[in-house]
Amino acid sequence: MHTSPWILGALSSALLAACTTVPDYHTPTPLQDGQALPARYAHAPTASAQEPETAQQESLRQWWSRFQDPVLDQIIDRALAQNLDLQAALARVQQARAVAGLADAALLPSGTVSAQAARERQSLRSPLGEIASHQPGYQRNQTLYDLGAGASWEADLFGGLHRQRDADQASAEAAAADGLGVRVAIAAEAADAYFSLRGAQARLAITEEEIATDTRLSELVSLRLQDGLDNRRELALAQAQLASARAALTPLRTLIELQRNRLDVLMGQVPGSSATALTGDATTIAAAPALSTLPAPAALLRRRPDVMAAERRLAASHARIGVAMAEYYPKLSLSGLLGFESLSSLTLSGQTFQPLAVAGLRWRLFDFGRVDAEVAQARGANAEALARFRQAMLKATEDVENALVTEIQLDDRLQALQARRAATADALAAAREAFDGGATSQVEVLQQQRQLLDARDQLALAQADAARASVGTFRALGGGW
Repeated sequence: MHTSPWILGALSSALLAACTTVPDYHTPTPLQDGQALPARYAHAPTASAQEPETAQQESLRQWWSRFQDPVLDQIIDRALAQNLDLQAALARVQQARAVAGLADAALLPSGTVSAQAARERQSLRSPLGEIASHQPGYQRNQTLYDLGAGASWEADLFGGLHRQRDADQASAEAAAADGLGVRVAIAAEAADAYFSLRGAQARLAITEEEIATDTRLSELVSLRLQDGLDNRRELALAQAQLASARAALTPLRTLIELQRNRLDVLMGQVPGSSATALTGDATTIAAAPALSTLPAPAALLRRRPDVMAAERRLAASHARIGVAMAEYYPKLSLSGLLGFESLSSLTLSGQTFQPLAVAGLRWRLFDFGRVDAEVAQARGANAEALARFRQAMLKATEDVENALVTEIQLDDRLQALQARRAATADALAAAREAFDGGATSQVEVLQQQRQLLDARDQLALAQADAARASVGTFRALGGGW
């Protein structure tokens, strides 16, 4: 028998391609060009130490409890239980796990059982009716009984189905990591809104004190002007300060309502329904907890959900290379059917027994480079996933470094503002003593009191910013799950 040379060439090319297999997946280095992650963050506090990883995980799991604010704890608990974005993310995890379950099932045989009874009145003008109607004993009314059990199985000779299972399993794990990322984001968003609210409430109370002080100051300056002890410039300045304080009320009240609406939505509630009752009019801002311990940058691979998801997507893309390369190989499928079929009443006997066995072979030999293109596409997707994984690791490290820088700088600012408040409080006490001794006027006391209120306002803003920065650090470290 003569075999065409081009057929032999195609067979040889297919077999050579089939001999190339994709190696098992191993997590690559998180940085390119042989770079290594540092042992500690560049902006980590010098006093920070390393704890065992289990202790670090426990410290980050419910980081909000470190603020020791029961209202914050209640808000985040509600948000994690009722947030709709989180519920949608969990539903996506269920879908991805179901797809992974389908890939597992594809490795096993599938079986079916069928039973059917069909009643038919044969047309005498149909081809079968024209022939059969002239035969003795022909009956136009017929009943066909069919009972059978079948099974089919594709033999995964070259690993394509196993690679597909690995890809779907890794995709499900990536979806689970995405769900953890939503959980981390929801907890951080709720805390950020809460501290923004508390800062606005504290500043609103201080602003109302400023209005009372400026009102009294304006009245005194007006009286002094009438007595010729002051000038119109001092009165204009006092009135301008009063107007400025009154103007500050509107943005603060707006911010309070906006943050309450934000909290309600995060807790899965209608805006304006529950956050107001939870937060009240408290003006105390919880102190940001000190970062005594920090996990190493390499721990972000196990702590940051976005990095975890990127690594799992990389694993899935690696497995899909094997799925594409399996198309170089032939596919063998086996099917069988055991059944009974009869035109009379259904009887299970040797005469009605109708078995069937099928062995199928499929091999994509002449597809003009389609498999090559599919493999190339899978390799390209894997290279993209690798770049995204490494970029996610870099971005995660950047987030932590930026959060640490922000927290350190805000802590320095907070200390400076605390010193300013203490100094202005001392100056106010001295002014009051001088007023009691008749050495100064009440106007100067009120002006000094206004400086103290301004220092308190700036300090309240800094305290809220410091608490929000601490939340940002916990979020950057992947805390909250």
